[in-house]
Amino acid sequence: MNILVIHGPNLNLLGTREPGVYGTITLEEIDEMIRVRARELGVEAKVVNYSSEGDIIDEIHSSAGWAAGIVINPAAYTHYSIAIRDALAAVALPAVEVHLSNIFAREEYRRVSITGGAATGVIAGLGPAGYLYALDYLANVLSGADPE
Repeated sequence: MNILVIHGPNLNLLGTREPGVYGTITLEEIDEMIRVRARELGVEAKVVNYSSEGDIIDEIHSSAGWAAGIVINPAAYTHYSIAIRDALAAVALPAVEVHLSNIFAREEYRRVSITGGAATGVIAGLGPAGYLYALDYLANVLSGADPE
């Protein structure tokens, strides 16, 4: 089973970017956590990071041929990218949107998730563990297990 994990813009700066909001963990450390959990679950995780909206959309489109599900942190695109939302809807794969911070407790403009409407669910505010919970959920659902 293949799962695509997409990190959006500015997440490559984790560890130094606003540590009071995002913590001090680096993207490389999160990626390693994802790979370890994927191995534990018996799934293959392809992990990518793009700053460009078009690259994210192209990756979502290409996932339709090989992935069973998607974990995505669209970062700032969450709040305004109808194009990423439409790409998620178009491929019709189970998708979980993940945010390190609780977007619903932040600035007003961050409280709206355009992309989340095309996701199966949204995990926000649980830090890097949110990615692992998303993998757990998708692995369970895609294997036919009870998601609870």
